[in-house]
Amino acid sequence: MRKLVDFLLDNRWLVMALLIVLIVGGITVMLHLPIEAFPDLTNNQVVVTVQCPGMSPVEVEQLVTYPIETSMLGMPKLQMVRSTSKLDLSMVTVIFDDTMDKYLVRQLVAERLNQVMSRIPIGLQPQMNPMSTAFGEVYQYTVSAPHMSLMQIKTLHDWVIRYALLTVPGVSEINSWGGETKQYTIEIDPESLRRYNLTLHEVVMSVTNNNANFGGSFIEHAEQQYTVRGIGRAESEDDLGNIVVSTVGGVPVLLKQVAKIDTTAMPRHGAVMKDGHGETVSGMVIILRGENGGKIIKEIKQKIAELKLPGGAKIVPFYDQSNVINATTATVKKNLIEAAVLVLVILLIFLGDWRAALVVAFTIPLSLLFGFIGMDIFGISVNLMSLGAIDFGTIVDGSVVMVENCMHRLENGEADK
Repeated sequence: MRKLVDFLLDNRWLVMALLIVLIVGGITVMLHLPIEAFPDLTNNQVVVTVQCPGMSPVEVEQLVTYPIETSMLGMPKLQMVRSTSKLDLSMVTVIFDDTMDKYLVRQLVAERLNQVMSRIPIGLQPQMNPMSTAFGEVYQYTVSAPHMSLMQIKTLHDWVIRYALLTVPGVSEINSWGGETKQYTIEIDPESLRRYNLTLHEVVMSVTNNNANFGGSFIEHAEQQYTVRGIGRAESEDDLGNIVVSTVGGVPVLLKQVAKIDTTAMPRHGAVMKDGHGETVSGMVIILRGENGGKIIKEIKQKIAELKLPGGAKIVPFYDQSNVINATTATVKKNLIEAAVLVLVILLIFLGDWRAALVVAFTIPLSLLFGFIGMDIFGISVNLMSLGAIDFGTIVDGSVVMVENCMHRLENGEADK
């Protein structure tokens, strides 16, 4: 140790260079660390869900859940596989060691799902849930439009607002609640079916086959090439009503002659109320695990400000995690400053030398910058827990002992001993 100290004293410029590297590196890392209100304590997991229409919990367990569970066994650093089987739904949670890369585990699970497809009933499609957790719910809002119906607001949110917010890097999904989901309904008249000698299956197939665009070849004319396309996709109730379902004596039978076509809302299981003033449409922004919540929320607000919504519609936030993040960082910053000042004052009182106090106090920001580098290496975000655990007493203890010893030796003329 003595040789190391002598080497450092003889090469002070090297020490200064290392100090500058530490300061620059710590500041650079600090400016790019993810900022969160709370630490995400969720383990490294992948959730696989399967919609199983018409299947009882027992059938879901035997035909879907069990094959998927067994196919996940034997993967590297696998900790646990647990499952839930409900009516029409299978959910399998695969938990890995935290040292595994979050994208690698999803690739491993996807490969196993491809292998298990032949063991589950035909038509079922296992899906991996988005790579997000409950801590990723960073922004919630309602859509206010006084001159629009609930169905129109819901359509605006699902087809305009939702896809606009999904373009923000780091956003995993946009959940939507409330409102009325628009759908076209075709109510078949049984008497009309008998009149035209049609079956329900024939009507369904006619609607399916006549509700699509298709491409043809091309025509060359005057050194120009024109692509031939058939436009058959229905865009309104009239388009659906004009679909030909059969012919009688060479006369086409249209869908509107055998059915009633209308625009209705899909069946609902609940509603969203706002301040007791009636129903509304609500949305929630969920970010990917490990992303910088503060930065993403700022970009979400910028994207919302750029949207030009029709009918006087506007987005009204009611939960903004950036407020929690700002309050958390402000509280931690206040505590850090107060603690640093308190330590500096106490050092001045007990050491009686302002230079010695500054030397000890200088270890506080250096320790923080070194800590930020470690947080970046181990993937720890800036939050209330990671910053609130800083103990200034522990940080300055060693410096106080060393500086006090140096001052004692200087006062007794032992500097060269």
